[in-house]
Amino acid sequence: MGIFSQPQTDGDAAKIGGIVAVYYGGTFIGALIGGSLGDRIGRLKTIVFACFWAIIGAALQASAQNITWMCCARVITGIGTGQLNALVPVWTSELSHHSGRGAAMGFEFMLNIAGLATAYWIEFGLREANQSLRWRLPLALQVGFLVVLLILVPLFPESPRWLAKMGRDQDARQVLSVLRHKAGDSQEELTGRVELELQGILETVQEERKQEENGAITYWSMLFCDDPQHLRRRTWLIIWLQIMQELVGIGVVTVYAPTVFQQAGYSEYKADLLSGINDISYMLSVTVAIVTLDRMGRRVTLYWGAILMGISLLICGIAARFVTDISLSTVDRQTWGNVVTAFTFIYTATFGATWLTVPWLVPTEIMPLYARAKGGCWSVVGWSIGNGIVTEIAPFLFNSITYWTFILFGLLNFFTLPNIYFLYPETAGRSLEDMDVLFESDSIFVHRAKDQPKSDGLNSSLHPKEVIG
Repeated sequence: MGIFSQPQTDGDAAKIGGIVAVYYGGTFIGALIGGSLGDRIGRLKTIVFACFWAIIGAALQASAQNITWMCCARVITGIGTGQLNALVPVWTSELSHHSGRGAAMGFEFMLNIAGLATAYWIEFGLREANQSLRWRLPLALQVGFLVVLLILVPLFPESPRWLAKMGRDQDARQVLSVLRHKAGDSQEELTGRVELELQGILETVQEERKQEENGAITYWSMLFCDDPQHLRRRTWLIIWLQIMQELVGIGVVTVYAPTVFQQAGYSEYKADLLSGINDISYMLSVTVAIVTLDRMGRRVTLYWGAILMGISLLICGIAARFVTDISLSTVDRQTWGNVVTAFTFIYTATFGATWLTVPWLVPTEIMPLYARAKGGCWSVVGWSIGNGIVTEIAPFLFNSITYWTFILFGLLNFFTLPNIYFLYPETAGRSLEDMDVLFESDSIFVHRAKDQPKSDGLNSSLHPKEVIG
């Protein structure tokens, strides 16, 4: 397993794909748990609960003695990770000001990719160690990071929106006072800004309580029962956006990067080295999202990301075709291999700058407060479904259709464009309390959106026809 295993037969591919994919069964379960707990006991307490699950799972993975043990351990780790993935983006979004939610989420994911890159380079550095140590140690190190998170959680503020929902208005006010403080603020300026934002939150809480009087929100009702706020539509948009995030091919390129580079004609050592360098490039590319996501908006970010990634994968597929053409000279095949490598780097960096963050950010924005944690759950469910499918079939695709794998996922990138254009409204520049106006229209299509009002901290009073043409 790890970066040192390459599937050679369908049996090997099934084992590797299964071990990777079973983790997402755990994240599916964890998301359901986390979404419910997050509303009941708070965002931070749920994060602590999730850490304990993940610590147990990581310890069991590092000590696994057989495939069955490893699969069970990965399910347990997935349960913890699923809860974290459901709640941490929600918590981040609820703490952030509407003008900087994209940057905050981008920074969060830059740290996420930094952790992945660190684990990879540790494994790479242990190439000459014994077979057991070089995969057990990186898995065991997860425990250390999770313990650090547990220690830091008491220092973090609880979501002011969850506090307001629980009737703890003064606690919400105190959190907002700390979060919204700016250098040079007078007390009057700070108080006015905090009260304005808190007023919008409390108004939304009151409106949503009226909605909840019609019946408690359940996972089932979110999927199949419509209501005036069109919660069902929002839920399916969340799930589909996360599935599309995996259909653009990132799981193929990152999880099976060594296979990709070996298909490009590189030795095992160089392929593994390039994979590590690609991870560093991936991490650094997220800074583009931090800088541009709030300025360009969510839709434009997804547009240019899908176009550039699609072109990159199509070029990779064409180049990989010539890499495997034995009628060409060694020099020509190496040249084509360099093309595959270059556009793999471009693809990964583009994903980090665009599609990495937006599918996690949008679910936290379009869901109303009373369903936001459960919305985070459905976001993870979509991610788990997409990841599970792609990572399960990727080894078979590389074994059976080789370079056509790149072309397949390249075309899927272009498939996402009409989905974004017709179905997903722009959410940048609005407070979380202003999002309901985007979903008051009975039409599922948003491609004729005209005026995109910016938030002033209060609920928008605009009629939906002013937003959805």
